[in-house]
Amino acid sequence: MLYWLIKLLLAEPVVKTVFRPRVHGLGNVPAGGAILASNHLAFSDPLFLPVVVPRRITFIAKSEYFTGRGVRGRLTAGFFRGIGQLPVDRSGGGASRRAIDEAVRVLAAGELFGIYPEGTRSPDGRLYRGRTGVARIALESGAPVVPVAMIGTDLVQPAGTRLPRVRRVSVVVGRPLDFSRYAGRRDDRFVLRSVTDEIMYEIMKLSGQEYVDVYAAEAKRAPGRRDGTAGGAPGGRTAPGR
Repeated sequence: MLYWLIKLLLAEPVVKTVFRPRVHGLGNVPAGGAILASNHLAFSDPLFLPVVVPRRITFIAKSEYFTGRGVRGRLTAGFFRGIGQLPVDRSGGGASRRAIDEAVRVLAAGELFGIYPEGTRSPDGRLYRGRTGVARIALESGAPVVPVAMIGTDLVQPAGTRLPRVRRVSVVVGRPLDFSRYAGRRDDRFVLRSVTDEIMYEIMKLSGQEYVDVYAAEAKRAPGRRDGTAGGAPGGRTAPGR
């Protein structure tokens, strides 16, 4: 209920009036369960996508949002639980397994599930290597994957800023990707990487971002690193393998 209250009474009126988001390809979102796999430029990304997509989207959010202490921590945790988001422990293991199971449950109920395959926000506006969790969810659920590109949200809320700036953003929705040809191979790590790279390739085409073949979390730990930018794709990018 909190999701719809925020969306209809606060998010939609403010976002559509102030930021006037452009949306392209909305008709590509299929009926029934589907995975919306998006690039991740800014903290505000999970605000813009639900505003332009009429149906409810369940996202996963890092577990730290649900375990904070003090008044601010409890308010944050209550907010994310109230809008029905799923916590994921990014350390892997059994905690990640539970997040995948919950995502499959959401999809089996015919709902939309949103995920950022990069695992964290891009540190510099480029598109980074995708984590294979999105592939595992797609193969276990059988749901199509819809690539999504957020464009301009990093200008609305650059890293390190608290207050958003008034900028017009775009949301581009690509055609659904069907991975039924890999049925029964959900534990094959080469298949998981191939599926993930195909998803990232489609996101790259929609967003026009430069692709970097390292994980964003690694790039954040090594400021100034420029791995993965030579050869391959247009503009000097190295395109993800297909």
